[in-house]
Formats: sequence, structure tokens, C-alpha cells
Amino acid sequence: MNKMRKICILGGGTAGWMAAAALSNKFNALGLDIELVESDQIGTIGVGEATLPHIRFFNQALGIDEREFMKSTHATFKLGIEFCDWGRLGDHYVHPFGDYGFPVGDLDFHQLWLKLNAAKRVPRLDEYSYPVVAAEKGKFQLPGPDTNKIGSNFGYAYQFDSSLYAKFLRTYCEGKGVARTEGKVVNAVRDPNTGDVRKIELDDGREIEADLYVDCSGFRGVLIEQSLETGYDDWSHWLPCNRAVAVPSESRGKLLPYTRATARKAGWQWRIPLQHRTGNGHVYWNEFISDDEATAQLMGTLEGPALADPKQLYFKTGRRRKFWNQNVVCIGLSGGFLEPLESTSIHLIQEGITALIELFPDGSINALDREEYNERMALNFERVRDFLLLHYVATQRDDSEMWRYFRNMKLPDSLNEKLEAWLTRGYILKYEFGVFLPPSWIAVMLGQNLVPSGYDPRADRFADTDAMSKLERILRENHKAVETTPEQQTFLTRYGAESESARLAAGRMDARGT
Repeated sequence: MNKMRKICILGGGTAGWMAAAALSNKFNALGLDIELVESDQIGTIGVGEATLPHIRFFNQALGIDEREFMKSTHATFKLGIEFCDWGRLGDHYVHPFGDYGFPVGDLDFHQLWLKLNAAKRVPRLDEYSYPVVAAEKGKFQLPGPDTNKIGSNFGYAYQFDSSLYAKFLRTYCEGKGVARTEGKVVNAVRDPNTGDVRKIELDDGREIEADLYVDCSGFRGVLIEQSLETGYDDWSHWLPCNRAVAVPSESRGKLLPYTRATARKAGWQWRIPLQHRTGNGHVYWNEFISDDEATAQLMGTLEGPALADPKQLYFKTGRRRKFWNQNVVCIGLSGGFLEPLESTSIHLIQEGITALIELFPDGSINALDREEYNERMALNFERVRDFLLLHYVATQRDDSEMWRYFRNMKLPDSLNEKLEAWLTRGYILKYEFGVFLPPSWIAVMLGQNLVPSGYDPRADRFADTDAMSKLERILRENHKAVETTPEQQTFLTRYGAESESARLAAGRMDARGT
């Protein structure tokens, strides 16, 4: 049996260098050659600056020091995402990276809250979440060691400059022996017998052969689509927003530990605070707003002066029909795109890399491994799709054509099942695969006014006075923990980040390209 000798990664950016870093870290001792081909002539998207907590474990597996990473990428901490105007105009809530309260025996905490909330006797569920209250007050600290205590049972992610992250990982990879080749692919030669990609040809005449190719070439899908013609499942009927405009601006005000997503009449707007600047963007459906109108709306709502010209992006939501076809695995935008509403793009890159490592061939490629990879990634994409779609359909808005479209949409069966289980008894169906755990679904459904008509009958084992006592104790502990938490800027400075004046100066210098 032939051994796997060489991997060629096509494309740099976040996806390419994350794949190179993970594969070199895992297989460096096996003598596996890894070559990454990218062209400086081809730009990267470079606006995905918010992440999910799983990125921490990716960095930890590589042995990356968090302080060094945060300083190199101008990162801030992220406790969740604030959603404004999604359920009704004027509404806002935070989707946190952590549980609400603590389970009471075999009963989920939110079920006890639902029992008491029926009589309108308790504060909003958010008040029992440490990351929500801390985020709203602009505070952050690392979780404590005892996860049985409030202020310890939560996760956190990062908001960073993705182009700087790619550069950071490139340095890491080159230290692991990954070879970078500058060049533009102009042709892929396939084996006439097997159909595999045998070699790629660069614009200067060089040829590169490999046993396995990882396509990180972005929306173009140079190998997975242009060469193998794998096909694309278009999900525009579910997630119809198809354009975005992005622009950085100067930081203003308190450095908040969360991303903000504000619903608009034809889409939504993001705000992502980094140490040295704020990332802003407007995702929209061009059927109901022009590019000029979308740009003007974005520029008119910036909190500080713009640091660059607006960047226009075009996309079609959906996924590749196969993520592993022949001897090509597509990771990142070449595999699909589901818009940045819940910061899932980098997470889906991670899922693709993790699955590849787990199913990595030690010799010739096994068809069953390919099938398993494709099924696993399809589930990951579909469950992210359902969660994103939930934000649009769990709405009472009817003030624009877009919102009326979503209110009359026929939903995927998988999402209907989730909604039915929640609305009848406050239950969240759990998945084996899927990034978003029950607290995430609870946050969005309650935050957008989907209150169950019932609750778990096991909650009736507790008398109202006993249940109220348990909730009041957690409420006190939560607010006490937040009171002793420092503001994020204070924590970042202690953690080795730049001072506030230095970070603002860095933002202005970054805008001038110096």
C-alpha cells in the first residue's frame, strides 16, 4: 500500500494557514511534506474577525501562547453576540457562551425559570447568565478553575484581525517545515484512469504533484469545482442575503467584549471591536436594497471615522455537494458559505480540519472515509444553517419586504422539529454533530420572544417558594461575581496587550498602511 507522502494546500488566508498549521503539527514527525501554494496577486476576503470558543482549543492544540496570539492579532475577548431589533424593533439580547444558572438535579435551570416566569415573578433569564451580565457591563476575566461556581462556568472566544492571524500562523507553519510557494494555479491535470488530481500547473510553468490536495482557494473552488465540477447546493431560498459591504473605523468608547448584530430592513449590520480598530459591515439582500443604499446606511452609522474605503463582497449561501471529492478536500469558502451572523466561518474551517485529521489516510484514500467526511460536514453545515435561519424566522417584524418574506417561509423539517419541541415544553433537541448547544438555542428563541406554552413537568416537584429561593441565590451570586470582574480594557492591559492610547494609535497607523 502506498504511503501518503505529500499534501498540497491551495490558497493561504485563514483557511489555508489553519489547515497547514494543524496538519504540520499533527503529522510533522511522520515525514509528510506539506506545501502551501498562494498568490499575492489574489486577495483574501479578510473581514471575518469574530469567532466561537472552539478557536481557543485549536490554538491550544498547536501549543500557541494566548497572550502572544492576542498581541499579534490585536485581539479582544468575546463573551457572546448582542442582537438588536431582531424580534421586534427596540428589542435586544445577548447570545452568551455559557449556561444559564446551574442544573437543579436532573432538571435544566431554564425549566425552573419557565415555571416561575409563567406568573411573571422573575427577572429575564439573561440575569442568571454570568457572560451576559459581564458583557453588558463591558467586563471580562478568564474563567475560574471551579466550574461549579458562577464566573467559572462559561466559555469565551476572540475578536481579531483575520489577516494578522493568517500571518501569525504562517510563521508557525514555516517553523514546522511547511513550504510556501508563491504562484497562481492555471491548470489542474487529472489522472485519466482514477479521476484524481495528479498535478497542478502554475503560471510560471512550475508543476506540483501531491497525493492529497486541500482546496482553500475561496469562492472560486479552483480544484473542487473548476477542475472536479463537484456542484453546489444553493441555499439562497433559506438564507437569501447575498452581498456585504465592510469597512474598519476608529475605536470609540468602551472596549466591549462582544460582537453586535443589528437587524436592518434588508439585512443586518455587524460591529466587532478589536484592540486597534472596530470592524463594521452590512450584510444584505440586494433585491430590497441597492449597493449604494447599503453602503450609505453602513457609513452613516459608524461610531468613529472610517479607516479605509468600503469593501464590497458578493456571495451565494450554500455548500459544496461533496467536501471530499476524489483526492481533493475543500475547506473554508471553497466548501460553502453561510454568512457571518453567528461567527461560524472559522469554526466550519476547524470542523473540516478536525474531520480530515481524524479520517486521514495512511495510504490510499478509502471511499468509506470520504463518505464519512462528507456526511459529517454536511450535518455541520445544515445545523449551522438552521440556527442562522432561526434568527430570521423567529421574528414579529413586518415592517419591510424582507421580514415579511421570512414570516411566510416554509422551514426545513429539521428546524420545525426544534421549534415544536421548544414551543410546547421548552425542550431543546440535542445533536451528536452541531456546534450550537442548548443554551444558544434558548438565547435566540427567548430573546426573540418565542416563549414556550409549557415546561418540563418535573419542575413541579419544587414548590414556588423553594424554586424562587434557588433562583434568587443564583441571581445574587451572579451579580456579585460581575461586580468583582474588571473592565475588558483593564484586563487586556494586565494581560500584556497595548494600552488604550497605543491601540488607538495602532489603528490609525494600520489605516495608513504603516
